[in-house]
Amino acid sequence: MGWDIDTDSPLLELDDGRPRGRFALDLPAAPPLPHVDGLLAGAAEVDITPPPGMPKAGYSSNACNGRGFRTRLRARILHLRAGTSSLALVQCDLLGGSAVVQRLVARALADTTDVPLAGLFVGATHTHAGPGQFLGTDFYNRFASNHAGFDPAWTQFLVGRIAGGVARAVAERRPARLATGSIDVWGLTRNRSLAPHVLNPAVTDKRTEPQRKFLAVNPLLHLLRVDARAEGSTGYEPLAAAVVFSVHGTGIPNTAEEYNADLWAYLVGELADRIEQDSGIRPVVGAMEGTHADVAPALRPGQAGPLEARRIGRGVGARAAELHRTLEARLTDAVDLGAGLRELDLTRDRSAGGVTLPNRPAVGAALVAGAHENLTPVLGQLPPFRAGTPRSHRPGDPQGAKWVLGSRWLQPVILPLRSFPRVLPVQILRIGGTALVGLPFEITVESGRRIAAEVTGALAGTGVEEVVVSSVANEYSGYVTTAEEYGLQHYEGGHTIYGPNTQRFLAAEAGRLAADLAGLGAVDDTLDHRPFDLRLHRYLPGRSPDTVPRSILGPATFTDPTAAEDAFWETTWRDGPPGNLDWHDPLVRVEAADRDGDWTPARREGRPVDDGGWDLSVIHLGPDPTRGHRYRVRWFDPELRGGRRHRFVILGNAGRPEIVSDPFD
Repeated sequence: MGWDIDTDSPLLELDDGRPRGRFALDLPAAPPLPHVDGLLAGAAEVDITPPPGMPKAGYSSNACNGRGFRTRLRARILHLRAGTSSLALVQCDLLGGSAVVQRLVARALADTTDVPLAGLFVGATHTHAGPGQFLGTDFYNRFASNHAGFDPAWTQFLVGRIAGGVARAVAERRPARLATGSIDVWGLTRNRSLAPHVLNPAVTDKRTEPQRKFLAVNPLLHLLRVDARAEGSTGYEPLAAAVVFSVHGTGIPNTAEEYNADLWAYLVGELADRIEQDSGIRPVVGAMEGTHADVAPALRPGQAGPLEARRIGRGVGARAAELHRTLEARLTDAVDLGAGLRELDLTRDRSAGGVTLPNRPAVGAALVAGAHENLTPVLGQLPPFRAGTPRSHRPGDPQGAKWVLGSRWLQPVILPLRSFPRVLPVQILRIGGTALVGLPFEITVESGRRIAAEVTGALAGTGVEEVVVSSVANEYSGYVTTAEEYGLQHYEGGHTIYGPNTQRFLAAEAGRLAADLAGLGAVDDTLDHRPFDLRLHRYLPGRSPDTVPRSILGPATFTDPTAAEDAFWETTWRDGPPGNLDWHDPLVRVEAADRDGDWTPARREGRPVDDGGWDLSVIHLGPDPTRGHRYRVRWFDPELRGGRRHRFVILGNAGRPEIVSDPFD
């Protein structure tokens, strides 16, 4: 029995006894916008960290539910308005974008802002340590995470936080200037699927010296710098920075039980710290994926975890800061903006670029074996699951060399067609001399180069100097490899569900949208009626009756460092159930004091020591044996100076009073 969600009030609390949610998210056509001179910009950052209990997406069944957080999850919003265009670039610490989230946010903004659906770009860092259960398809709500189902309460939370952030960025916009550019980052990433990659014909990248024919990674870090008019002044100050870089969010292993933004937390933190050191102003800094499908962080063997994620993230962030400084001389308010969004309905048309995608997507056996850095034990060594064991096939077979998991006859019985992505969003934002292309797939390095080349050709003569391709934008739809890579059937090819011609199809469609955008200045070719049919399951904990007083459970204790983990101080406290705390608000900070001095917020390397950075983790330990629930805070890599005392402060939250631990030093 299904559940019909009122389209005027989507994602209300649903009866847990009803297993499916059937609803449509339709939007009226956006009216033309009046012309504005110059450039206006606004920015906002919102916390999207949920309570413990959400399944984590990225490692599939090998993941675990989140029990708290090590670094917070956030959405950073950059709003731009110039000419007759209004854009909002949303950069989320999530596995990917979501068509449900994008449309619900656009609906929430329709009456209060001038940002249309076509100008709303929902990108992601693709961290593998964030919650799932918010995507627009059953297949990925089921198999991206360790549990199945679409959680309407969690999705509504995301929508409310993101829409509120966009609305604030629009309301606070002011005259601005921007610049875009790129810089190479070497030594911090590696190609995790090199054997398929080297089957591609040689490609010359003219932006590297000397010219290299086989760039196994995409080394380009792209940066959008925005400075805004300072209040009461004619001068400008840093407002926001947006990074696009190509690396998997897999620095944190699947065994970690905390939510974690992975290396991206350190990347954006390092960039923000350095901008603040240079200017005295801390801007909103966000990041999202480039063409990363076969690119992994260059972790030292056997050392996946926060130490390696921090090393790599801060290294990339330092290079981003170098670029940010050089862009100051190129800042301008003479900026052409444009937005195009096309939703490709594969039930109507699957042909482009001289190729036709199969009507029936298929999961390959190589997908089950896992990616190279996270191989499934035993199964990853057995054909046909083992990487590099393609199937012999006839020319014209729509799935080519793929071993269809369970066979082409049985898989449709287990995985109905409706569960797969059937609408593919293709989006292009024109921002000055840069075109940002958003696609819902994880895109390999060479696939990205070919798609960028197609878009570059379509935009010739328009003033666009650089095309940047971003993966997992506005939805999550699996992988894209080149036909050459696909033929070897590694994990990436097995997860290219629409077969060996997917890259050619997407390149043609991206080129077509680019040409239309160049001619029209704006394109909104979205579906008038967008239905969703999703299996439901609520994981987000709700509030419950609670009379448990907060209390610290004993003195803080110290643990020495190991090869894989920093030293830490920790304490535990008793509190109400997880759903009664607001995990997106501050929970804990560390205070310091001289022997006879007053207590003040502690700082390390100029940063406050609190749960908003990367120094503290907060974990739900479970029900207390007597009453209430137990929680733990750890302060990692503590910087203690002789003669100073420290203490944990459990902050007032959701109406709960502040409590303080005993001092330690």
